[in-house]
Amino acid sequence: PPSGEYAVGNVFFPPENPDVLQDCKSILERLTKQRGLEILGWRPVPVDNSMLGQDPLDSEPDTEQFFIGNTGTKKLSPRDFERELFRVRKMAEEEAASILGPESGFYINSLSSQTITYKGQLTPEQVSQYYLDIKDPSFITHLSLVHSRFSTNTFPSWERAQPIRMMCH
Repeated sequence: PPSGEYAVGNVFFPPENPDVLQDCKSILERLTKQRGLEILGWRPVPVDNSMLGQDPLDSEPDTEQFFIGNTGTKKLSPRDFERELFRVRKMAEEEAASILGPESGFYINSLSSQTITYKGQLTPEQVSQYYLDIKDPSFITHLSLVHSRFSTNTFPSWERAQPIRMMCH
């Protein structure tokens, strides 16, 4: 679909747990349909984890992209489309947390027609090495931002890595 008529969700799933992965996907798909949006498909995000240390490797999530079309029961304005995507994300996170617990490893990095967030327990230099999409010449963007910061009062984890879902600070 043309730009603005679809959204991409970058989603972390608990590692090596196909049942939980499928349960979380089902939650996202059901909520997407309930909001009148169209499910376009899923795609595993290609990664190269060869440069990671043991701690990031031990907790490395399965990462997939979820594609949603603004072509469901009714076409929404860009603002309303983003609003519905926000609702899908919040409801999916709440439902998954109620079933799996708040530290389950299910985390939606971004779900938007405007922004894709690639993040992880990575150094700035590792971001483009790890996420192979970033090196792909067909991957085109107007802006790419790398921000490095880990929380100093909690143990590092993939979902706590910056940047958060929207650019800020």
